[in-house]
Amino acid sequence: MKEAFTEYLEKRPEVEAIFVGTRRTDPHGGKLSSEGFDMTDGGWPRFMRVHPVIEWHYVEVWAFLRHLKVPYCELYDQGYTSLGGTNDTHPNPALRVEGPDGEVRYRPAYELEEDREERLGRDW
Repeated sequence: MKEAFTEYLEKRPEVEAIFVGTRRTDPHGGKLSSEGFDMTDGGWPRFMRVHPVIEWHYVEVWAFLRHLKVPYCELYDQGYTSLGGTNDTHPNPALRVEGPDGEVRYRPAYELEEDREERLGRDW
């Protein structure tokens, strides 16, 4: 991500701020300002991070996306709630459903209700 921002800003030096989707419940989101504006941390290219959804909850993000019919990655319909690397991301166990025949399936991400369960499908 650092590399991509560096490249982007080198090509567009006039850019001073970038909208990001960080929320309060994201890793390190609790350290961000309540106003929704923070400069990047040391070691990152310098720009103002704008956090328009900093106080949103997971269910609110999904309600917004679904209401506006915003296209999203199909993995979210397969029970993934937080996407990372190909080797450390799995369907969220909080969405696991076992049928009467023992068949396991996962409910879609938009059915997850608890912010704290969003990253249960990730290996840390």
